[in-house]
Amino acid sequence: MSATSTEDRPRQSAVEGPSSWAREQLAALRELLGKPLTTYYLILGCSALLLALGLMMVLSASSIEAMQKTGNPFSWFIKQSFSAALGVLVMWGCSRLPHRVFRWAGYPLMALSIIALVMVLFIGSSELGAQRWIYVGPLTLQPSEPAKLGLALWGADLLARRARHGRIEWRHMLIPLMPGTAILAVMVMLGRDLGTTLVLFMIFLALLWVVGAPIKLFAGILSLAVLAAIIMIKVEPYRMARIGAFLDPWADAQGAGYQAVQGQIAMGSGGWFGLGLGSSRAKWSWLPHGESDFIFAILGEELGLMGTLVVVALFGLLGYAGLRVATRVNDAFVRLAAAAIVAWIAGQAIVNMGAVLGVLPITGIPLPLVSYGGSALLPTLAALGMLLSFAKREPGAREALAARGPGPAARALSWLGLGRAVRARSRAGSRAESRAESRAGSRAGREARR
Repeated sequence: MSATSTEDRPRQSAVEGPSSWAREQLAALRELLGKPLTTYYLILGCSALLLALGLMMVLSASSIEAMQKTGNPFSWFIKQSFSAALGVLVMWGCSRLPHRVFRWAGYPLMALSIIALVMVLFIGSSELGAQRWIYVGPLTLQPSEPAKLGLALWGADLLARRARHGRIEWRHMLIPLMPGTAILAVMVMLGRDLGTTLVLFMIFLALLWVVGAPIKLFAGILSLAVLAAIIMIKVEPYRMARIGAFLDPWADAQGAGYQAVQGQIAMGSGGWFGLGLGSSRAKWSWLPHGESDFIFAILGEELGLMGTLVVVALFGLLGYAGLRVATRVNDAFVRLAAAAIVAWIAGQAIVNMGAVLGVLPITGIPLPLVSYGGSALLPTLAALGMLLSFAKREPGAREALAARGPGPAARALSWLGLGRAVRARSRAGSRAESRAESRAGSRAGREARR
């Protein structure tokens, strides 16, 4: 009996070993996720990695066409680098602002977006059948990109103010949110930009979902959206051609399905680990818009399946971090704005990658943080800076940041003699936020006692 138990003992420990190791790893993961700055560093790390990867891929994907059009293979990369540097400053600035600034900024940004979209219809430049851009000297502006940020901020503040008075009726959810969204969508659709219209619709649905809209309301809105999409596809012949190319791109591989076919060839030729950075064959004028709409295909060709999975994982972590902010911060505006930003960035990434892979129709929207284009990059980095600001409001986050000490940016400002002023403004903003939160808590307590 004792011999049998002695023989069984090593076998039992061998069986229990992996499970105990898994429990230890799970406990370590829970401890990591429980730290107050986990969300902050997830947003910062994923954004930095995607931005760096984007610059690298823009350099590779645009060099041939830039050489043909400008004589300088680095011209588009230099423009993107300048936009990225400016965007990082905007992101850092937004991360230092209190949330009340974003609540106020939504209204003028929404109004300016509508004015700019109207200007596009009259003085905008039409390229490839779409009228989306305004040329101001050497700069190219696409007003539909900041309109996404404007809708997210304006809609979040609008619903947060109404949620303050208790349960919102469905009529109050839609008015004026739905007319405002419809105005933006109509302006964008008049410029023949179905992809951006879809992203605006995602932001609108995310706001309604977080605020607690009933399922019947979603069903009605989705039915109207599907009907409107069918009408818009029927009206424009090129959209019908895109739907046909989506269903069977190889049927017209040299015509309507050319871009989809070349994108699939580029993705497939990358294999597991890719051809190597700079070794893409599709960028030699075979794949249209390889630096913007189809940069994911160039990435798959040069970095392979492993590279594309890394990009998908980074966007997944970024979306998780945004939703983590929305669930851990006790503020209606922060929850709504964070969810809207996640719907915008993650939804746009899914649509772009799905179009390249052939599982969604081609809509012509860029891959956030990766594709070429400063008009899309700057609002995205501003939104991510806002998420960083929201992440500082998580329980214990400010104390952890204060214990960490000044960062590199703060030290650089102190060398320039600006650090004291920045710290004073930051402390004043923090005190104002604390007073506002205290007043909101007291008001909520009085309402609960009533």
